[in-house]
Amino acid sequence: MTKQKIKIDEALCIGCGFCVNACKEGALQLVDGKAKLMEENHCDGLGRCLPVCPTNAISFEEVEISANAMPRKETSGHSELKQWPLQIQLVNPNAPFFEESHLLIAADCAAFAYRNFHADYIRNRTLVIGCPKLDAVDYAEKLELILRANNIMSVTIVRMEVPCCAGLAEAAKRAIQNCGKTVPWQVVTFSLDGRVLDA
Repeated sequence: MTKQKIKIDEALCIGCGFCVNACKEGALQLVDGKAKLMEENHCDGLGRCLPVCPTNAISFEEVEISANAMPRKETSGHSELKQWPLQIQLVNPNAPFFEESHLLIAADCAAFAYRNFHADYIRNRTLVIGCPKLDAVDYAEKLELILRANNIMSVTIVRMEVPCCAGLAEAAKRAIQNCGKTVPWQVVTFSLDGRVLDA
């Protein structure tokens, strides 16, 4: 599994502190007049620090997450996740895991409603998740950027039968229509009791 991590070029860093103030997760600090990544696990990969740096000292690099980095418990199944982050707002449209992928755009609640979500939907797909009701944002622009920047093989949109999930499906459809490419897509709807209502 991989994640995005910021990289700071100390030779370019002038110690202005703009990136520290922009980081909402508290991952950065000024140490001896230079910005440093102090809390690697707190870095969300969103990149709020990038546009505020006046010297372009900050970049992102893709790093492997060690299997030993997270505690493991024995379970009856296994995870099909192959990348991090998952939230639509947090992913970088240019992340390498999107290229040549089958994109799964899922409502946050879907994995909890459908028992075999990992095996039946995440396997062999790159997953992004969101909830338009909670995030109060139109995902269409970000999803369009992902589609434009990568050769996406197909898109599967998984939503719940509840009205608030309609916003996620509509945003995904608009992104597909506006990306300038022909991408096969489908919408799958789950019932509240975990049944597939349509596919």
